[in-house]
Amino acid sequence: MNRREFVFSSIAMLGYTATKSFADSTKRPLGVQLYTVRKQAKHHLPDMLAAIQQIGYQEVETYWNIYSHPAAELKRMITDHGLSVPSGHFDYTGLEGKLDYAATLGVDYIICPMPKPMRTSLDGFKQAADQFNKWGEKIKSMGMRFGFHNHNYEFRRFGETTGFDILLARTDPNLMCLEMDCYWITQAGQDPLQMLKTLGNRIQLLHLKDSKAGFPTSQKLNKHAEHMTPVGTGTIDWKDILAAAQNGVAHMFVEQDSGDLPPLEELRISFKNLQPML
Repeated sequence: MNRREFVFSSIAMLGYTATKSFADSTKRPLGVQLYTVRKQAKHHLPDMLAAIQQIGYQEVETYWNIYSHPAAELKRMITDHGLSVPSGHFDYTGLEGKLDYAATLGVDYIICPMPKPMRTSLDGFKQAADQFNKWGEKIKSMGMRFGFHNHNYEFRRFGETTGFDILLARTDPNLMCLEMDCYWITQAGQDPLQMLKTLGNRIQLLHLKDSKAGFPTSQKLNKHAEHMTPVGTGTIDWKDILAAAQNGVAHMFVEQDSGDLPPLEELRISFKNLQPML
């Protein structure tokens, strides 16, 4: 190879490297719901953040048990490990008292899972929906967004309707968005892809975890409803879901409530399987 050929070959290789780097950087970022590593994070949160970042995840979603750390300290701990924190889960009980904490933590979304009033009656869903509107208005005034994270019990039928129907009808879309958990939607007997098509931009966040084959659907939240497996190793059609999520979904978090393997290993498997689909 003469000097001229070497120069052009080098330029071509640099162009390829830059293009590949740009393509990799434009892949949608993936996050982890830290509830996945709750046992390990109780005493070794910095180690868990480092391990999550090393796998390749770029974001985390916080949850209530780690709020024993002051908000500024927790934020610094997360960012020092090269991660961002766009969303946090806050328990229904005491949520309003955590709004300033969430603002200091720097989240864009305050997500509420499993409100206790909703668990047993249609009136409970109505009560929770009315509370969601009030919280949503206050949270919006603080520059953040309020959202609800589903499980399976919201799809229990009360005559001609469900708790989920009541939540959607009774809450203002400008005040409450949805974080759709694709596993729990599936376990409830629903279709996450159809949900994305039907609800559109109201679904702004996703939880990604897969469902084992051979188990019945249910609308009762208990251990018998947990048949979780890493993304790409179960029955959920992720390719179409992730394609539909290109419009409107701002953040996606891998989560494993339970599983057969150590949590970090399951997070590695999910990350690897998701990469070709992003």
